[in-house]
Amino acid sequence: MMEDNKFENNNSNSAASVLMKGATILAIAGIVSKLFGAFFRIPLTNMIGAEGQSYYGAAYPVYQLFYVVATAGFPVAISRMVSERIARNDYINAHKSFTLALKATTIISVISFIICFFGAGMLARFYHNPGAEASIRAISIALLFTPFVASLRGYFQGHQNMTPTAVSQVIEQIVRVCVGLVLAYAFFRTSLENAAAGATFGASAGMIAALIIMFGIYRRDSADRQARMRQSVIREESGRQRLRELFEIVIPITIGSSIIPLMLIIDAAVVMWRLQATGWSYEMSKTLYGLISGYCDPLVNLPVVFIDAICISLIPAVTTAFTLHIKEDLDGNIKTGLKTMMIIAVPCSVGLIALARPILLLLYPRKPDEAIMAVPTLMILAVGLITLAVMRTLSASLQGIGKMTLPVINLFIGAVVKIAITFVLVSIPALNIKGAAIGTVCAYLTAAILNYMGLRKYADVSLDLKNIFIRPLLASAIMGVSAIVSYKVLFAILHSNTLATGLAIIAAVVVYFVMVFVTKTVTREELSMVPKGEKIYDLAVKLRLAK
Repeated sequence: MMEDNKFENNNSNSAASVLMKGATILAIAGIVSKLFGAFFRIPLTNMIGAEGQSYYGAAYPVYQLFYVVATAGFPVAISRMVSERIARNDYINAHKSFTLALKATTIISVISFIICFFGAGMLARFYHNPGAEASIRAISIALLFTPFVASLRGYFQGHQNMTPTAVSQVIEQIVRVCVGLVLAYAFFRTSLENAAAGATFGASAGMIAALIIMFGIYRRDSADRQARMRQSVIREESGRQRLRELFEIVIPITIGSSIIPLMLIIDAAVVMWRLQATGWSYEMSKTLYGLISGYCDPLVNLPVVFIDAICISLIPAVTTAFTLHIKEDLDGNIKTGLKTMMIIAVPCSVGLIALARPILLLLYPRKPDEAIMAVPTLMILAVGLITLAVMRTLSASLQGIGKMTLPVINLFIGAVVKIAITFVLVSIPALNIKGAAIGTVCAYLTAAILNYMGLRKYADVSLDLKNIFIRPLLASAIMGVSAIVSYKVLFAILHSNTLATGLAIIAAVVVYFVMVFVTKTVTREELSMVPKGEKIYDLAVKLRLAK
């Protein structure tokens, strides 16, 4: 446990402000990216339905597993190693750490591509879903380019410069959507398998575009980079020392990052197996599984952009405070990150629960029966947004203080809980696919609790339950009630699900804006850390919502 007297006094608001600025930039880019992603998945689902989505959805857990093996630990490792050295003005070794990581991840990525591309048939059979083979092969090409993109993003994040990551994410999504939809439409007349494969190839095209953008930014900053290295502190550091440090960070993070996609792969196989073993036909099993990947995931993943943005910004901020022994900044960054996460995740969760049915019918008008079938599963997965947000924030905080292995162990325990619960509950006919959703919520909750116990032990961080959890929950609950009432009243008047849903969402946003000030969920100091936050608070004062 760190002792308070090891830390120097510092302005924690300034550190938290840097954290929030980076998180805001990534969140905005994430929103834009996810909007493009929603634009992609919604017409795609309307085109190929749940069966086609079972092929498309099967490819992504496989890709994610090989992706994280090739790259997941390296951006975090680069970010942490670079930020730690920059904190000491050691720009030379910061850059050497980046180039070393880039070489290592390239080798791993090529091996991952070979396994994924040539083993696509075997992987599809493991899924009990042979139609997914073409999709797995199409998306594996992205693995050749992801290490360069991931390493460059980690390098800039280590400098707490989130703009290159944000720009590349948006470009990646635009290209992915355009290429994926064009190819899906072109192959749709041949077969659903080919249409899904065309859609998944969009991810490969998007990654190539992201690499071009990231490399262009890196080349543009060449002069500034050389100038910083000329002013660098000269510090002896061997390549073997950097390599050892790199893999001490990479190995546990890679294992930890592999757990979720590996869990999803096993989960998909378990779900298909248990559904068919308990009387569901192969065709119906594919449809039930497609409800999650096609109908629920695009909606649940939209708020995840905020979770990713905050976690990416949190790691270098926590690392810097920990390296410089500034306890006030360390506590402030962790609490700010977690509270911001709750202010975003809780209303998203409540909103999806309150308006699950009208939102699904609005987005998938050509598949109303399947959309209605997905409602209870979406409501359960919406609860998982909160547990995921807490788990990820606490994991990032542990990684920031150097406890790389602990979140891995905790997430593995959560994954075991997930598989066990899924195995039992999916076998119950009344629950079927909903059992998998319940298992997901329980997995994240288990890992979150264990992460918090670790953070208390090693960083002596305690959480203010009232400010971090209770107030956002109260504001969100009132918002959720208003959303349900608004929708029912508007639908009775307008007789249009589209108009009633859209207006109910707007009403919910307004109510939540009011309630975060009425319940004192946010303060002027906290909003001042966010770009344009002062103007938002001034607006609240003019509306007599704050003082």
